Amino acid sequence: MSTTATKKRAYVETYGCQMNISDGELMQGVLADGGYRIVETPEEADVVLVNTCAIREHAEKRVLGRVAQLNGLRRERPDMVIGVTGCMAQRLGDKLLEDAPYIDLVMGPDGYRSLPDALGRLRPDRDVDIAEDTEASAGTTEGTTKRSRQLTVLDLNMGENYEGLEQLRSEGPSAWIPIQRGCDHRCTYCIVPYVRGGEKNRAANVILDEVRGLVERGVTEVTLLGQTVNSYERDEWSFPRLLRAVGRVDGIRRVRFTSPHPNDVTPELVEVMATEPAVCEQLHLPAQSGSDRTLKRMLRRYTVESFLEKVQMVRDAIPDIALSTDIIVAFPGETVPEFRATLDLMRTARFDDAFTYRFSPRDGTPATRLPEGDFIDPEEGQARLAELIEVSRGIQAEINRTEVGRVEEVLIEKAGRDPGQILGRTRRNKVVVFDGDVDRVGGYTRVKLEHTTGATFTGREVARKVMATS
Repeated sequence: MSTTATKKRAYVETYGCQMNISDGELMQGVLADGGYRIVETPEEADVVLVNTCAIREHAEKRVLGRVAQLNGLRRERPDMVIGVTGCMAQRLGDKLLEDAPYIDLVMGPDGYRSLPDALGRLRPDRDVDIAEDTEASAGTTEGTTKRSRQLTVLDLNMGENYEGLEQLRSEGPSAWIPIQRGCDHRCTYCIVPYVRGGEKNRAANVILDEVRGLVERGVTEVTLLGQTVNSYERDEWSFPRLLRAVGRVDGIRRVRFTSPHPNDVTPELVEVMATEPAVCEQLHLPAQSGSDRTLKRMLRRYTVESFLEKVQMVRDAIPDIALSTDIIVAFPGETVPEFRATLDLMRTARFDDAFTYRFSPRDGTPATRLPEGDFIDPEEGQARLAELIEVSRGIQAEINRTEVGRVEEVLIEKAGRDPGQILGRTRRNKVVVFDGDVDRVGGYTRVKLEHTTGATFTGREVARKVMATS
């Protein structure tokens, strides 16, 4: 797309997981390279893109409500383009245009390279005859091509890893680095393989070059991203080898990764985590259920026993590890004893944090084809979720209370909620708020944990001088 004296302005609003956040930064980079100026609010923008998640029904309803709000803004500015991108766009496709006809562009996760071109083919206010644009999306009429009022870009491309494109990242000491897109697992509740396609792993040398470039910009902490990130394998590179190499890049002080699959937590990976100084003492390990029968119906390919063996292997090698997990309750057919087994797993594994969900059916996933009688009443499901949350928060509070008095290295991330406070994270991914100046964001210091609310800490800096960042 050619630039003009006055650049068009674009705004990207992202919902969902870390991969979506990374994709939002990718879209901003593509748009900036295509001649757009990225702005901070939709009110400033000529193009508003809502980058979406499809994991749960609630997330989709929230997006539809947001898009309706944006249409109200567009009534004052008829030329504004509204686009929906990401997993929800891929899942719903043309139906999204039927349900919300004021949407102009629907684009799935593999279409972002063509984003400026797609926007250039749109005329949201009306169809416009343009004889010079023979590649536009609409058909021809008497030798003249029409630009479309609406456009869908939904092809999944196993060759698209977005190599050669630069993300427009927000300023700060931390960065997300996607190393893998898509997923080869077929968990019966999960929409991701159907909206992001099969697993695609980026070349290790490209990833490492990206890490080095981030260091030059002042980044000292990176998080490697993938749907099952530890299944990464490309040419002669395994995930443990890549993790070690990233941790040894000069200037990198902390490395994290998410989200791994329990089956790929291997002795080799644990050895790298235990011996590489830059790899943080933190692991997100999705359990999903504490019932073997439910895990089998979810197609998770491990048992409760084998999962707990992985937990023990990690804790034997890294005694100070902080573990987090994902849990789904009210999966179709889950009995009360099986739900109780999930609570038992929580009490046995004792996760530092848990992301908890009530089963949400996604059209197109195998779980929606289970017998109708297996589906659990929403009120019962919500009651199970409430009990799970209570157990999880109780365990988290117990663990965090035992950590009061520790002195931890903290990476300062941003201003705290109250004036004069700053917020950071420990290597074990615990959030700490303490007194300090916001101009110190990006620095490291040591903080004594003095109080916990259950989920977060307040603390006191014990070394007033900020530690070096490299």
